Amino acid sequence: MLKRAFTAPDPGRLRLRFAARAVLGIGLAVVLCGAAGHSLTGAVTGGLAALLALFTVADATVRGQAVTTALLPVVGLPVLAAAAGLHDLPVARDLVFLAVVGAGVYARRWGPRGHSLGVFAFMTYFVAQFLHATPGQLPRLYAAVLLAVFTAAAVRFGLWCYERRLSPPPVPVPSAGGGLARVTTRQAVQATAGAGFALVVGQVVSGQRWYWAVGATWWIFVNTTSRGETLVRGFRRVLGTVIGVALGLLVAVPVHGAPVPTAVLLAVAVFGIFYSAAVSYTWMMLSVTFLAELLYGLLGVLTPGLLALRLTETAVGALGAALAVLFVLPVTTHLVTDGWIRRALRCVHACTAEAAARLAGSTGADPAPRVAELEQLLGRVRLSVAPLVHPLAPMTGRKRRARRVLALLDDCAREIRGLVAVAADPEASHDARLAAACWRVEAAVEALTRGSAHDAGPAEPPAEPALAHLHGVERALAELAEPLRTPSGSPLVGA
Repeated sequence: MLKRAFTAPDPGRLRLRFAARAVLGIGLAVVLCGAAGHSLTGAVTGGLAALLALFTVADATVRGQAVTTALLPVVGLPVLAAAAGLHDLPVARDLVFLAVVGAGVYARRWGPRGHSLGVFAFMTYFVAQFLHATPGQLPRLYAAVLLAVFTAAAVRFGLWCYERRLSPPPVPVPSAGGGLARVTTRQAVQATAGAGFALVVGQVVSGQRWYWAVGATWWIFVNTTSRGETLVRGFRRVLGTVIGVALGLLVAVPVHGAPVPTAVLLAVAVFGIFYSAAVSYTWMMLSVTFLAELLYGLLGVLTPGLLALRLTETAVGALGAALAVLFVLPVTTHLVTDGWIRRALRCVHACTAEAAARLAGSTGADPAPRVAELEQLLGRVRLSVAPLVHPLAPMTGRKRRARRVLALLDDCAREIRGLVAVAADPEASHDARLAAACWRVEAAVEALTRGSAHDAGPAEPPAEPALAHLHGVERALAELAEPLRTPSGSPLVGA
């Protein structure tokens, strides 16, 4: 797990740049908040606002990212005012918190922007509980949030906008029809129910730190779709928190809020959050837990007992999320997995068709965006299949089938990358057999998604490179028929 988090491939060093820019942007925001005369509470608020502005905004284009960043205070400041105004009205405060949870999850149906604004709204309310914000503090907190978001935007879009030199990444979204279209509504209901459980039980555990349980439930639902994904994410959150608490006992408690070492460790924690987020939720949660411990050290309230309480509240939040996805409008793992696999298979055909058109001399054909889309879709397939291949998954038959499906889809992607490389060669010429091979790929995809039979291509791969890669795609698609159609437990596709 440690190796996966810190030695995973990082093409273009994007994760490294993402993390380094975050340390720079958040550090600069905190420094400016301090220079502007804000208290420690204001600096913490500004730092968290900058972190969210740099972490959650994920629109496909730089222009879209800038618009979403500008909208963050529009959503966050009214939520902050509501949280502060309800500080002394516990019942109303709790009901509004649950409403923010439901609305924040529901907003995901509007894509990355809705997701970012929903996360920022929730975290603004959460931070108000963390800092015990009152109406009298609002002007200073507003100023800190605005300054921090502006600073983060200046770093992201001015000082270090490496995205301008990159092609906009495709953002795969669930198809408009079928079961996937209802996921955001179901998850909004699930998250609200789970957060309600966490809120009630969390307050029984601690009348002061109950919001930790609600925060755990919320973040377990982020970037998950199915019941299995959410359960696995809850397990990883608890595991990351356990490791983070152990690290806090060894490091954060002895440091005890000393300014210089705490500042250095905060930078390390921020880097860990951003660098590990894409590859390991467990290690990201370790970093988040360590960051929270350091902040409590700065506030002078960090003790071993507080760390034990955080672990307990996290477990309560994970239990709330688990109960919600199991019993409230459950979205089964195979329903979501089937949808993503079908989209990945159709993208395989689109990639081969674009590459063949490029080899045929079409100047408008460009398979590169399709390949990037395929990589994104395969990432979603891996995420949705993760519960089936988890080491603790009890059904060995489903685990074996899921691993076979992932391996064959990876084979398809590898062959397509080779095909695209051949198509990019200006010396490559069109072979009349390419059209027939592409037709067979299309037929194989249709057969897999419809559950009908399809015969594979030639037994021996041709010598011509493009045809050899297409043959490899055909063989992988033909072999996919067996694991996708075997009715063992829950189906993957067409079973």
